[in-house]
Amino acid sequence: MKNVLITGGAGFIGVNLTAHLAAHGGYAITVLDNESMGDRRHLEPFGVRFIHGDICDDAALAAALDGQEVVVHLAADTRVMDSIDNPVFNFEVNAVGSLKVLEACRKRNTPRMIAASTGGAIIGEAEPPVHEDMVARPLAPYGASKLAMEGYMSAYTGAYGIGCCALRFSNIYGPRSFHKGSVVAHFFKQILAGKELIVYGDGSQARDFLYIEDLVDGVRRAMESTAVGVYQLGSGYPTTVNELLGVMGSVVGRTDLPIKFEGFRAGEIHRTWCEISRARAAFGFDPATSLSDGLERTWAWFNAR
Repeated sequence: MKNVLITGGAGFIGVNLTAHLAAHGGYAITVLDNESMGDRRHLEPFGVRFIHGDICDDAALAAALDGQEVVVHLAADTRVMDSIDNPVFNFEVNAVGSLKVLEACRKRNTPRMIAASTGGAIIGEAEPPVHEDMVARPLAPYGASKLAMEGYMSAYTGAYGIGCCALRFSNIYGPRSFHKGSVVAHFFKQILAGKELIVYGDGSQARDFLYIEDLVDGVRRAMESTAVGVYQLGSGYPTTVNELLGVMGSVVGRTDLPIKFEGFRAGEIHRTWCEISRARAAFGFDPATSLSDGLERTWAWFNAR
């Protein structure tokens, strides 16, 4: 059995990753989560060791990290707009908290750390597809904090030999995302509630939407590899918000979704999607779920609730 710690493991991606690892077998999983955005009850079917605590708490990190062979660091303050409202809190969680995780790994000789990063928010407004060699120009504090994390991961690989791998997630959607504020989850919740769908901008803004099962399969592959550095994980294809709404309408069986367009928001990227060839070559990342199939599975999960 390989001992794995997942920080932020009670959240959307963490619970899906735990389920994925449990299905594959061979992992003894510990989750560290302060439950600000997650709930330990969602982990009960998988027999994990759960520690309620924060990544900025040295004592909680020490208890969680002892004996671990791999750390998957998901705990973060992830919302772009929130980071603009409160950049200091975002820095404390994403930059300082990640440094604390790295330092705890160094003190315990933990050999490997995989961390959730972000693509578009780090690169900023650039001609897509974005890739790992592009110059970073964050437009919001969230992207800047994740860039700081990536810098420290590179330094801890170079200085201390920790096998650090930063995975730049695109827009992730799928089951178990009910509490998420991301666009797919938000729109599905609005549809279920019979409420208006607010689109900031004209709907031409494009994102790279990746189904959660494809993501967690990529995370597991990265865990089992020796890859270090930065890798993009996405579908590799752009989808505009208007296209997304069209597919969602087909999935829910409606052609009359109530949509209201409002002004673009400062700090948001207009068009971004990613090149995934480096991850494919390094650890066999190969997303296979189409947007329509992924949205159908996600809608079925939301309806089941």
